[in-house]
Amino acid sequence: MHSREASVLSPEGCVRNPSAAAVAGKYWAIFRTQLVNSLAYPIDLLGRSLLIVLFMWIFMNLWRVTYGATGARSIAGLTLADTMWYLMMAEAVMLSKRDLSETITEQVKDGSVAYLLNKPFNFILYHFAAGLGDSVLAFGGNLIIGTAVVWLMVGPPPGLTGWIFAGAAVGLSWLLDFCFSALIGLSAFVVEETNAFRWIYQKFLLLLGGVLIPLDFFPAWLQTVSLNLPFAWIIYGPARLFVDPSLARLGQVFLQQGIWLTVVGGIVWVMYRRAAARLVINGG
Repeated sequence: MHSREASVLSPEGCVRNPSAAAVAGKYWAIFRTQLVNSLAYPIDLLGRSLLIVLFMWIFMNLWRVTYGATGARSIAGLTLADTMWYLMMAEAVMLSKRDLSETITEQVKDGSVAYLLNKPFNFILYHFAAGLGDSVLAFGGNLIIGTAVVWLMVGPPPGLTGWIFAGAAVGLSWLLDFCFSALIGLSAFVVEETNAFRWIYQKFLLLLGGVLIPLDFFPAWLQTVSLNLPFAWIIYGPARLFVDPSLARLGQVFLQQGIWLTVVGGIVWVMYRRAAARLVINGG
């Protein structure tokens, strides 16, 4: 049983002391394969990206009226153009992230997780690499179409620094979002049905993550609460950094993302180890 457990908990155990390059190459191959698979369906990719056009049209009409009613050029330090570019980036991130919690839940429920745990890769990292292959393409499509639409509405986007800073933050936001998806999926080992957790998480992202409205527009107390939760650093952080690419804000976003990645990622790892051990004890 001990040899079986070592194989399950550390799938790379079948290769003695693999180099870091070999391990990275393995997940790079998974990412690349998923990327190629996604490229095989360009119409589906385009259809998903076009959804951002509808959202930007709705937001433009809503915020144009709001700014007009206040008679102010800016609200909470954001002009109408800033708000629209913020919302474009927020929607691009939201629409591109892949919710893998349902996939993991189904694999736990139908037992296929036992088969995957014996593969020569880490179950969690496998799903992250595959999901990243989908997200990168979807994000690119959302950015291209979203940028074209918002540029026509309010003028040119922020400078190059905003794109670079936001791009770096988006990578970490995907990783943080995946940790939550994995946490929800792995909870199926305990509760089996995870739809309620998935629904709650999505609503937290929409309301407290800054998808529907910049957190800057919240009352001070609610803004403080939101900024002390991880959801803001999945959506709000990268989007706000896009329109205000200061080094101070970059440091704040990276610090918060790093803290929450450590906390949530640590919980995911503990749950994964216990779940794998449970499979071994129960005979798979």
